[in-house]
Amino acid sequence: MRIGIGYDFHRLVEGRSLYLGGVEIPHEKGLLGHSDGDVLIHAICDAILGAMAVADIGFHFPHDDESIKGISSEKILSFVIDIMKRRGFRIVNIDTVVIAEEPRIVHHREVIRRNLAHIMGIGKGMVNVKGKTAEGLGIIGEKEGIAVHAIALLETSQEV
Repeated sequence: MRIGIGYDFHRLVEGRSLYLGGVEIPHEKGLLGHSDGDVLIHAICDAILGAMAVADIGFHFPHDDESIKGISSEKILSFVIDIMKRRGFRIVNIDTVVIAEEPRIVHHREVIRRNLAHIMGIGKGMVNVKGKTAEGLGIIGEKEGIAVHAIALLETSQEV
């Protein structure tokens, strides 16, 4: 068994769509980033990569690589899952916390869980998405950003 922790934070800005877990969420602002800015997928990717001890998404998808500007985070997650499978790992479970004042995660949780499970090729019961607020404090509390913490538990039948 191997465990990995992921974290990501992006600023909310006007003129962009908001994606969480690969799902477009209706909101007046979206997340700024070199990709589509999906902080939930980015944190999950870092958790999976961390469990395997193979760097982070910034290593595999550098922010200064113009050839991947605007890339869908679903493609990034698919790439990470491919690495995971090639290295002989499988997901036991993924647990996440989305920290945002808006939008309320509870209204989107199930569709996000379904989509993430589909991308990763696992059962929906192996993916958890929780929403928390910052109680009005800091940049998140001022509705200027969204942060995510993620944990991935992996197992392997091979020696790594």
